[in-house]
Amino acid sequence: MFSARRPGNWSRSVSRLLRFAAIIVAVTGCTHRHGTLGTVAEGDPFPISITRTTNVGANVLLRGTMIEKCPVAGCWFVVQDGSGRIKVDTKNAGFVVVDVPLQVSLLIAGRVTTNGGERFIDATGVRY
Repeated sequence: MFSARRPGNWSRSVSRLLRFAAIIVAVTGCTHRHGTLGTVAEGDPFPISITRTTNVGANVLLRGTMIEKCPVAGCWFVVQDGSGRIKVDTKNAGFVVVDVPLQVSLLIAGRVTTNGGERFIDATGVRY
């Protein structure tokens, strides 16, 4: 069946097909969806360190990288920038971050709140 072809043509075709498939996987694997969850106001984001001195209940807009998230339901995540890190709770906002990949840059809108001595953000929205 394959004897009519010159030796090597079949292996070159397979090699080309595999290279093409690898390119497709690399391109689609390197892209991710962008979107908005909840409501995010427009404006200039503050560094995360501002949450240490901002009044509890104040609305903030932050930018940072998601470094950790709830492994079960995606109802909270931890974001960091060059000035610090803070936990963000999404339960009251009515969305989860299950489908948002780690290490993605986020714009977070929310309210500074506290749980005892630890401050966190009660999110109203996230843009990624």
